[in-house]
Amino acid sequence: MRKQSLLMAGAAVVLASVVAYAGQGAAATNPKLLTPAALNETAPPTYTVNLDTSKGLIVIDVNRSWAPLAADRFYNLVKNGFYNEARFFRVIPNFMAQVGINANPAVTRAWAGTPMKDEPTKQSNKKGFVTFARTGAPNSRGTQFFINYKDNSYLDASGFAAFGEVTKGLDIAESITAQYAERPSQGSITNEGNAYLNREFPKMDYIKTATIATK
Repeated sequence: MRKQSLLMAGAAVVLASVVAYAGQGAAATNPKLLTPAALNETAPPTYTVNLDTSKGLIVIDVNRSWAPLAADRFYNLVKNGFYNEARFFRVIPNFMAQVGINANPAVTRAWAGTPMKDEPTKQSNKKGFVTFARTGAPNSRGTQFFINYKDNSYLDASGFAAFGEVTKGLDIAESITAQYAERPSQGSITNEGNAYLNREFPKMDYIKTATIATK
């Protein structure tokens, strides 16, 4: 009974987080995103993701053979709406555009303890290629990814394993506003989500929706 009560209490907290976020005028969060362990589908060998951004459409073709763990993680996140309303919070001209902290801090907290294991870099970080961000620590890739603006192949030896390529809309990606550069605090984004970004960086470009393209 005690275990069941704890589970019910936990579910109530999760539901409260979702309701509170929706009450701020934001799009509803998919409750599945609050249980990362359940989002473990194996991605198809290849698939296409459409990023409908505030600047236009960016199309990413993913090849699972390049980085299976990354491809699976990206597939599950996109399929369940993780990147919807996510802001491009770190944009550096002639380098890359980075996105991937969820709009809802409750979701960000849920995924904080789910890093991916490192995997071999089979595809280089060439211009237009897409890669999960990581720190200098082993097995530190999470949910953030970036689009390379130029040949950044020097990243290959540091565990940045590209898993996809922008096949349409690279010009759109390159037009994402860089006026805020690296000023946004990742800690503040983690704690407040889009409430912080909308308040402090109102002209930041973002992903309206990210979806798996249907054939």
